[in-house]
Amino acid sequence: MNVHEFAELSAGHAVAALSPEDEQAYQDAMAAHPEWRGIVEADAETAAALAEGAAPVSPPLGARSALLRAIAVEPEGAAPSVEPVGAVDATSREPAEAEATVAMDAVASVPAEVSEVDEPGEDAEAAEPAGPAGPAEPAEPAPRTEPVSPPTEVVQAVQRRNWSRGVFVLVASIALLVGIGWGTGAIADLWRTPTAVTALEQIEAAPDAAAAQTDFGGGTATVHWSPSVGKVVLVAEGLPTLPSDRTFELWYVRGDAPISAGTFAADGTAATAELAGTMEPGDTIAVTVEPAGGAPGGAPTTDPLFAIPTA
Repeated sequence: MNVHEFAELSAGHAVAALSPEDEQAYQDAMAAHPEWRGIVEADAETAAALAEGAAPVSPPLGARSALLRAIAVEPEGAAPSVEPVGAVDATSREPAEAEATVAMDAVASVPAEVSEVDEPGEDAEAAEPAGPAGPAEPAEPAPRTEPVSPPTEVVQAVQRRNWSRGVFVLVASIALLVGIGWGTGAIADLWRTPTAVTALEQIEAAPDAAAAQTDFGGGTATVHWSPSVGKVVLVAEGLPTLPSDRTFELWYVRGDAPISAGTFAADGTAATAELAGTMEPGDTIAVTVEPAGGAPGGAPTTDPLFAIPTA
């Protein structure tokens, strides 16, 4: 995985929009490339800024009850059920009508019209219930209230918690892409230069700031560090131009053991890069040229361009 692919996963992770497979790939890449943490921090800050500007939205009270009642009514065109006239009690309908009216009135933004059910006529009251030989043939049924289909506003109110999150994810992703740009070096500039420069300023302002410098093949490299700040930054000029399938890799050389401190790209022939991990007293800082993504196996594959002792 290269830094551009990781940046896409990082943007999705910042807004919790990754699939389980992409989330696992993101976590694996983070473990293998701690130097990419600057991308994660920048994406998290952008997502937090977007979240602060999004006003919380809650669905209207009673929307769920109103929607469920609307779904539960008989579909239009269904054959009306008929009960014997003797079992019909006009007073028994009043609480149900009142309850339905209250439920629909709770959705303040959605008008609901409820027609009153006409009382059965005198002919219906005089009708006899069905005999045992077959179903009763009722008198002309009283007019029924047609069910009111739930309008779009009701559905949107009930589902607002779900789709508002999806809209936020989309907007946040677009904002991240627009913010970091589509240029080849835009993503690298976002995670490398601002973070490294900020770290360098913190180091230089610390009372225990220290630095070491060396010259190499027409260039100059300086390592800055501060034990109290806990950060190490390399500033180099005169670096060679690399093909797209190669990258610079930083190393802590501790005794005879090289420990990777992350990869970085140069802006032309200059670079300011923060080292990942923790430097220990006496470490030597070295830079090698490795395949894109870092040295396979975690060991340098080329001789160092330069090595800077810090003791």
